[in-house]
Amino acid sequence: MSGHSRWAGIKHKKGLIDAKKGKTFTRIVRELTIAARAGGGSPENNPRLRKAMDDARAANMPSDNVKKAIQRGTGEIPGMTFEEISYEGYGPAGAAVYLTGTTDNKNRTTSEIRKMFSSHGGNMGESGCVGWMFQAKGQLVVEKAVWTDEDKLMTVALDAGAEDIKTDDPEVFQVVTAPADFDKVKKALEAAAVPLASAEVTFLPSTTVPLKDGAARQLESLLDELENHDDVKDVYTNGDIQG
Repeated sequence: MSGHSRWAGIKHKKGLIDAKKGKTFTRIVRELTIAARAGGGSPENNPRLRKAMDDARAANMPSDNVKKAIQRGTGEIPGMTFEEISYEGYGPAGAAVYLTGTTDNKNRTTSEIRKMFSSHGGNMGESGCVGWMFQAKGQLVVEKAVWTDEDKLMTVALDAGAEDIKTDDPEVFQVVTAPADFDKVKKALEAAAVPLASAEVTFLPSTTVPLKDGAARQLESLLDELENHDDVKDVYTNGDIQG
């Protein structure tokens, strides 16, 4: 899978470093606003807002931008209204694709996403058509090149409430948690000085579909175009792009 490590194949998402700064800022501002609107403006009591603020710091977003985005969410200052969206469908070879995002014009976004599916050998389906294949899980990734003590990782993670530690990937360990236990496990790993390559609540597929050659390239093209859409936040697939 060109340009992506194997563990990133399930949740196919461009990192903050790879994205254009302007687009990255736009997505983070929207997430800050929606998170604050949904759970209040205090990061101590709002895990989603806390994660968005962490992303803002990682992207070097000015603190004033963060403050104003949160204030728009809490209604302290006026601003554009965004709504959360999700779409489901099938890519090449029947691979399931599930994506989330935000928009200020749902009709426009729906039309554009539908066209992307159809132009890459897929089709956008009805709500629920593939969503049942994915489960919300906390996922914390540790690179084996920088952390070799598997026993300590397992002890710390499981004691903190992790559900599973996957070790079969030659490049990384994957710590899987229930969404409610994500923060607790993350804090425990950080306290034990375990370096995290990534840490987020994501959607993991119950099964995967192996893809090669033309179907693999076609799915990658679809995922890349979806990710580059301004209104799309995250894209998930059960397509396992090989080779």
